[in-house]
Amino acid sequence: MVQDVLIQITDREGLVHEVQAPTDMNMNIMELVRAYELAPEGTIGICGGMAMCASCQCYVLNDIPLPEKGEDEEAMLSEAFNVKPNSRLGCQIHITEELEGLQIQLAPES
Repeated sequence: MVQDVLIQITDREGLVHEVQAPTDMNMNIMELVRAYELAPEGTIGICGGMAMCASCQCYVLNDIPLPEKGEDEEAMLSEAFNVKPNSRLGCQIHITEELEGLQIQLAPES
């Protein structure tokens, strides 16, 4: 049975949002942030989720197993601002049942 997962997202203003994320729509974290309007329009997902802009960079705050970073994500993060060891591109994290309880913080706008 397909179910939603609970994900905690801290926006760029420091407000914490607990959101339900569907596991049956092939969405990613960037699309989830846009769907819940947790970042101003035009400030996240500028490249459309192609790992080419880092506008959806986020910090993973807890120890939830995530897929390995791909070459495109690694390359983009190597050029982005405000990168930390726990940085990921939201567009590269697809929502699955394994993400239940994930806590992330949106990186500042560059």
